[in-house]
Amino acid sequence: MSSNKNSRSSYHGPRGRRDKDHTSKRLHFDYDRPKRKPIKGGWIPFAAAGAVVVLLGISAAVLHSRSVSEPERAAKATASQASETSPVLLTVNGISLEGLSKDEAVSRISKSLSWNMTAAYEDDSKELPNILTDAIRNWLTSKEEETVSGDLTLTAAELPTDALKNSISQELEELAKEWDVPSKISTLDHYDNQKGQFVFREGCAGSRIDRDQLANDILAAIHENRMDAVVEVQSHKEAPSISCDEVKASYKTLVTFTTETTDNDKRNTNVRLAAEALNGTIVQPGEEFSFNSVVGQRTAEKGYQEAAAYNSGAVVQELGGGVCQISSTLYRVVFQSGMEVTFRRSHTFEPNYVTPGQDAAISWEQPDFRFVNTSDKPIGILASYADRKATVSIFGVPVLEDGVVWDLASEKVEEIDPPEPEYVEDPTLAPGTENTIKAATKGSRWDTYKVVYKDGQEVERTLDHSKTYLGHSAVIHRNTSSASGTTTSGTTTSDTTASSTKGAQESSSVANPTKAAAPTKAGTTEKKAPKHETAPAQTAPAPTEPAPTAPAAPETSQPAPEETIAPFVQ
Repeated sequence: MSSNKNSRSSYHGPRGRRDKDHTSKRLHFDYDRPKRKPIKGGWIPFAAAGAVVVLLGISAAVLHSRSVSEPERAAKATASQASETSPVLLTVNGISLEGLSKDEAVSRISKSLSWNMTAAYEDDSKELPNILTDAIRNWLTSKEEETVSGDLTLTAAELPTDALKNSISQELEELAKEWDVPSKISTLDHYDNQKGQFVFREGCAGSRIDRDQLANDILAAIHENRMDAVVEVQSHKEAPSISCDEVKASYKTLVTFTTETTDNDKRNTNVRLAAEALNGTIVQPGEEFSFNSVVGQRTAEKGYQEAAAYNSGAVVQELGGGVCQISSTLYRVVFQSGMEVTFRRSHTFEPNYVTPGQDAAISWEQPDFRFVNTSDKPIGILASYADRKATVSIFGVPVLEDGVVWDLASEKVEEIDPPEPEYVEDPTLAPGTENTIKAATKGSRWDTYKVVYKDGQEVERTLDHSKTYLGHSAVIHRNTSSASGTTTSGTTTSDTTASSTKGAQESSSVANPTKAAAPTKAGTTEKKAPKHETAPAQTAPAPTEPAPTAPAAPETSQPAPEETIAPFVQ
């Protein structure tokens, strides 16, 4: 082999065995290598190649990171699942927990303890659900924290007491729902017509299972490993929180109101029948009372009489004239006792047995009068008719605060011109003459206020509703023919006499705007009633009621001229 010193060997030693000396020698050797002359523009290809290499390196790194991240995520998921499993090397009651989830391990250990306990009460018994589960879970967690392994034997007596007590307490509340019997206090039950008074139903004692004793008995059975024990449930009586005498003493007559009727026997018969149907009614807490539902349809079979009523402005004879006086009297006491009026309508024409603005028109099936008992106790309604007087009272536990009184005050704020006269051609009159059979009456608008008193002093006055009542046309008979027998002028209308319209009554549609389900807002004018309904007529508007300066005792309205009310004409 030639030994030319200028020749260069490409061998630098075996791969993988190059040490620092070899490297340094090589680096030193390379450092002494003659430099090549740079070639113009030669750096461009190298730069491009370098960029390509860099890009390829980045892509390879990304692909590598993706290939690595998938196994890592799988490993993390496996580790997370492993954290939810039981200790690998733990066996409980011969059950290997290796690879089981915590729930699976608890379930299998629980089954091994053979829970079959029963609670017995009087003639009833119930299987108790397994209340060891939470305690087993707590016990298993403690063993994991202690990194216990090996074969363990677990009995119910070894379970954590606190966890058992919590589970027992929860189960006892479920048993109480089944076996506790609440006591009942005395309450308003019915009305005795013979004695003329409400009757109270006596209260009764209840019973309550002894939770403390039952919990101790169940825990004792567990500590004794008696998983099939039958635990007897004890109870004790519970007397009502308030005696019957105390309940009776809390009831009183909240409000009474009386209105005077007429001397019309048929109408008074209807007023009496409606009062008798209403008397003794009991309204439960939160219940909605309906006048039509309680009193029922006014029929001849029930003894109701025919009386004058309006039908589209014409006077007809209908059954039940006069019942609006009972509903209007009821409205007053309902309002003053603090109940919630949910539906009410006024009449089309001014009533004359209550102050305008304080009436409640009734017909079958509409309009109705409804209210809700806002008390937490039942209330009773007393109603009667005697000696041309209709009286209604509310009997119950006070709803309003001590010293607080609600009242209604109505004021006439405007008079409205009457409608055009009705002329009736009457050939019995002298030619060219006329005779006024019924004088016209003006209409009116009334504002009704809710007035609140505290210890006799007015503390609040708010507009409850407004109502516009129509006036009545004059009825004039005349003979428009001349002396020679020729008719000169005039329009003939249907014959309407004063006697036929005297005391008739009509309803308009207005609800109490300040109460729930009332369609009219405070301060607005009430709507007119449907075409076919009942309405009152009278010869003069009722006087304006002055605002009271203090709550009045049960009041009686002024005697009213004869008026009748008929049911709604379908």
